[in-house]
Amino acid sequence: MKTQAERGESFRDLHAGEPFVIPNPWDAGSARVLAALGFEGLATTSSGFAFTNGRPDGNVTLDQVIAHTAAIAGATDLPLSVDLENGYGARPEDAALAITRAADAGAVGGSIEDWDPAGYVYEIAPAVERVAAAVEAARALAFPFTFTARAENHIRANPDLDDTIARLQAFERAGADVLYAPGLRTTEEIRAICTAVSKPVNVLARPDLSFAQVAEAGAQRVSVGGSLAWVAVRALADAARAIHDAGDFSSLDVRLPLGEWLVPR
Repeated sequence: MKTQAERGESFRDLHAGEPFVIPNPWDAGSARVLAALGFEGLATTSSGFAFTNGRPDGNVTLDQVIAHTAAIAGATDLPLSVDLENGYGARPEDAALAITRAADAGAVGGSIEDWDPAGYVYEIAPAVERVAAAVEAARALAFPFTFTARAENHIRANPDLDDTIARLQAFERAGADVLYAPGLRTTEEIRAICTAVSKPVNVLARPDLSFAQVAEAGAQRVSVGGSLAWVAVRALADAARAIHDAGDFSSLDVRLPLGEWLVPR
């Protein structure tokens, strides 16, 4: 097993190299599969993890997320970044604690968003205070920890590109290592973000844009959020519906190279 310091260095190096895809496993098994398929880093998905608990996104606790982090981090040698939602509290110290606890569980990266589950985007000043606190917590660690600051406008019914850019610029000034505005819909929006900041930008993948298009627009990192989990859930639901409605078991004719994917560690 690589040390946490080695994983942290590897993750930092990825952001200084060629653009890359960071897929989002929802459990240890999916993490092992993604590692076996050749990806170089992983990021958790809050929505995918919540689903494994039978809950919608935003309905798990920090303690549950930390246990999940430990399970994913221990499943592979890949560097892991954790979706820490809003830090599980509105205060700057909540964001800092979430970073510290994720690192203690084995993560070498993590993201904090500017959206409160109560139903609003934080004003920019407290949002920046939260980012600064998370940055301070990350810098206090004994290994490289890549902190991502998220501006949630575009998935929270406020697609104000100018405000999103202003937020990401403020988060950059506060010390964030990576900047992320999920929900960008076009290469023009992606390019506007990427040219407005100097830190690496993460973009949430869309089915109508290729990796090449997103990278050409300036993104350094592309994540898929909960989408891989939903692909798996859709396959399950389609197969189960065929069994229930028609007694059709044909979809169960599946063979997977589990011996290659789940090599004992």
